[in-house]
Formats: sequence, C-alpha cells, structure tokens
Amino acid sequence: MATSGLASGEEESAAPEEERDWSEMTPVCLAEAFSRLALEDLWRGAMACCRSWRDAARSRPGLFASLDLEPGFAESTPGAEAAAWWTPAFQRRVDAMLRSAATLAAGELREVRVRHCSDDGLSFAAERSPSLSILSIRTSPAVTDRSMLIVGACCTMLTELDISNCYEVSYKSLGVIGQSCQNLRVLKRNIFNWIDPSEHVGIVPEDYLRECPQDGDREAITISKFMPKLKHLELRFSKLTAVGLNSIPGGCKELEVLDLFGCANLTSRGIDQAAANLKNLETLVKPNIYIPRSSFHMGRYGHWQLYDERFQTNIFQI
Repeated sequence: MATSGLASGEEESAAPEEERDWSEMTPVCLAEAFSRLALEDLWRGAMACCRSWRDAARSRPGLFASLDLEPGFAESTPGAEAAAWWTPAFQRRVDAMLRSAATLAAGELREVRVRHCSDDGLSFAAERSPSLSILSIRTSPAVTDRSMLIVGACCTMLTELDISNCYEVSYKSLGVIGQSCQNLRVLKRNIFNWIDPSEHVGIVPEDYLRECPQDGDREAITISKFMPKLKHLELRFSKLTAVGLNSIPGGCKELEVLDLFGCANLTSRGIDQAAANLKNLETLVKPNIYIPRSSFHMGRYGHWQLYDERFQTNIFQI
C-alpha cells in the first residue's frame, strides 16, 4: 500500500511536459538557431518550412557565407549518379544554387566549393561576392576564361583556388588571377589521369578526357611569374616538362607544398634539382606512377637505356 501511495504521489507531482510553439520565436532567435544547422538542413529544412522561417534566414546574410557541396560529391559512389553530373540538367541545378547563395549572402559569400557549374553561374556569383576567399570549381567543363576573368576582376581577396579538370580555363586566366589576387596562397590545377584513364570510363565523357590541356609548361611559367606568394601548388598529371618545372623555384620562392603526382614528362633527377631550390619546401609529391611501355613511342626517347634513365627505376616508376 505504501509503495502504491508513493507511486501515485509521484504521478501527481510530475509536472506536465511543456509544449513550445516555434512559431512564436523571434526572427533573431530563429536566425541564431539556423546558424547551428548544416548546409543541407538550412536549405532543405528551415528555408523550406514556412515563409517566416525563410525570412528569418534571409535576414542574416552571414548564414550563407559558405556554399560547400563537396561532401555530397565525395560521398557519392561512382556510376550512374556520377555520370549524371555531366548532364546540362545537373549543371543548371548547380548554377541555381550558386546564384541563390550569392544573392542570399548579399556580398558576404566567402567560400564556394562546387562542381559542374557554368560560366553564367560563376560570373553571377563572382560579381556579387567581393569578399570571396576560397573558390573551388573543380571538374566544371563549362567554365572558361570568360568567367575566370570576371573572378579575377571582382574577387581580389582570393586565397585559395581549385580549377582542377577545368579544361577550358587557360594560362591566360592564371595570369589575370595572379595579378589581381595578391593574397593567393593555394592553387590546384590538376587534370584527369590521362596515362590510365580507365578509372574514369563510364563517368567522364571520352571526348573530354582526350581534350586535357597540353600547355603545362606555359601554365607553370605563368604561375611562377604572377603568383609569387603561393605556398601550396598542385599540378597532378600536368604535361609540363623540365622547362616549366625549372621556372617554378624562380618565381614561387615561398612554396611549402608541391604536388607533381602523375607528371610523366618529368625525371626524378629534374624534380630533385628543382626542389633543392625551394628553401621552404616541406612536402614534395613525386609522380610515383607505373607507366606501361605502350604509353610511349620508342622513337620519342631513342632506346630503352634512355627510357630507364628517365624514370630512374627498373619497373618504370619514379
């Protein structure tokens, strides 16, 4: 009986759970809550809930200072989904998000990490984002020098730029970016694996793989001339030769990271000589790839002794 009485007393004393009406929250409180949301939750959740929540989010442009779609790309599995990224419909979706982010940020957009955007979307965002510091548009086949020149003119605060696999962006854009963006510290100008493109078959269009940039030396020379404050440079699978490589230490004296993975036109000896002239270099990534004999014509190097000397190994690895 005593136990039963105690239980009844506990039930009577238990306070009813308080119900909270989120519609009564002030816009300031809502915006503060939204600042703790992940990008997807903000866009697909809070912004899509109701007009008052959408207005609360729009009242704080800082919520849209970063547009990072990279986790979604990185977590996707290769296959039909990745192949769909190369369609015009997907490109329009990315452009729409880029335009929305630039508009909602109201000049406070500082970081953009997307893929498969176009000149139109990038130009729109660049013209409205003078504070942009990080721009990653890797694998955007529809981005050309036209929009990159606008980036150089409008986004002079850039510190990091990734234009990997953007084959329509040339050395001319690198020159303009270098001259306009004096604070640039990180440049990633990687291209797809052209030595063994099998990993991209069924995802990247074959004609695009065949169009990989051939002017690696000109790009390297432009980088060394106009980007003296670079600390991190990636040129994976670039077709630069010793001519382009030797220009880098003369212009980019502050380099700490140099990534040359897949650069099959370089020799181990040449890389070591260039690295010796970079006094601040902390990380050097050498080509370190297997190159089958079928990838080269014998006439190019003359005889196998020269070929073996070129790659400094018996199994053709650097």
